[in-house]
Amino acid sequence: MNTRHRRTLSAVFTRPVSGSLKWRDVEALLNALGATISERAGSRVAVMVNDRVAVFHRPHPSPNMDRGAVRDLQRYLESAGITP
Repeated sequence: MNTRHRRTLSAVFTRPVSGSLKWRDVEALLNALGATISERAGSRVAVMVNDRVAVFHRPHPSPNMDRGAVRDLQRYLESAGITP
């Protein structure tokens, strides 16, 4: 992971939860972690890291994830054993 990915991982776990996290940065982080990302119906994206699967909604029209999605991402990464 490079510095940008570490910053994104840190931003995912900050308190209070950020509402300005960009999806493309999260997707780059997940790729750096070795995630398998596959498209689902509509704007859904399935992510698999360390044999854990989660489905996220790709935000639109804004590129930013909402706070609830960031909380879900935090829980998912923690369950996969990934913390900053």
